[in-house]
Amino acid sequence: MFLSGFFRGLTDPPTSQLLIDPVRMCRKNRRNMKDSSNFIVHGNTVGMAHRHRRKVKSFCTKEPEIIREATRGAQIATAECQFQFRNRRWNCSSQPKSIRRLLDRDTRETAFVHAVISAGVTYAVTQACSSGQIQDCPCDRTLNGKSADGTWEWGGCGDNVHIGYERSKDILDIKYRRRSDIRSLLLLHNNEAGRMAVKANMRLVCKCHGLSGSCTTKTCWQKVPPFREIGEMLKVKFDGAAKVIPGNDGKSIIPWMPTIKPPEKEDLVYFDESQDFCRMDRKSGSLGTSGRQCNATSIGVDGCDLLCCGRGYTRRVVKVKEYCRCKFQWCCDVHCDTCIKRKVIYTCR
Repeated sequence: MFLSGFFRGLTDPPTSQLLIDPVRMCRKNRRNMKDSSNFIVHGNTVGMAHRHRRKVKSFCTKEPEIIREATRGAQIATAECQFQFRNRRWNCSSQPKSIRRLLDRDTRETAFVHAVISAGVTYAVTQACSSGQIQDCPCDRTLNGKSADGTWEWGGCGDNVHIGYERSKDILDIKYRRRSDIRSLLLLHNNEAGRMAVKANMRLVCKCHGLSGSCTTKTCWQKVPPFREIGEMLKVKFDGAAKVIPGNDGKSIIPWMPTIKPPEKEDLVYFDESQDFCRMDRKSGSLGTSGRQCNATSIGVDGCDLLCCGRGYTRRVVKVKEYCRCKFQWCCDVHCDTCIKRKVIYTCR
């Protein structure tokens, strides 16, 4: 699974794998709290680690629903990452060793992983609040009154993205907030970019009220967009990610070239250049593209020329079962025959 270890007590470095296991997370946190009871807490590092464990303990004992929804958010993010990169050389593989080694370097891919996980946690917690699955987490009723043009008014149960946003920060950011190393700064920035992809793109949903379907009055509320839209936004940010270096103050990041515009908080940032992911390299986490299916007629990233890195590809014909001659029968079934079709598959050498 894709995110293994990221929430393993949240005591691992940013390079850890990424799978949320709430039971393991809470069990490990209890052990860490017990082991740290004999320490004299001093300085930012130990102090932050202790406060972080207390925060995790609070979630585990008082708000287990938050951990559950964070798990669901990570699963949503995993599926979205693999969808967005399904035709790329790096296809967001879920193999634990591969993802762990990939995250050892601060590349564009690492930036996307952190951003999409942060967005997934924000998204899932926000949805759960609105549907009443989390205690003391109400709908967003802070918006009220009429619109500027007077054609509708605020009402209904708006998605409480503010709570989703804050809980994502509590879970993902707390350990790194006072750190100033480049890795922590990049992680915090990309986590925020993921949350902003949700928060800044809330959509307006309206409902009409009136006799016989008329729209005498209209109430509207805010709702999170489909996660596919969030994934597409982050994919655009991935393609335009900004390369940065540590700032002179030791507490910030700046563009690697002085002529380049500083990144906005919605942008993804990276420090290390990506590899080409053409060949298997266990050391760096690259699985290569050998054996991957490609499109022989495409000139895009999914085309055999690019995906196979110039190594060529093989062609084979397979038989597949498909539904055919489907007919609708009243009411309300669809009956289909099963047909055997020949399909040509191209595979990278």
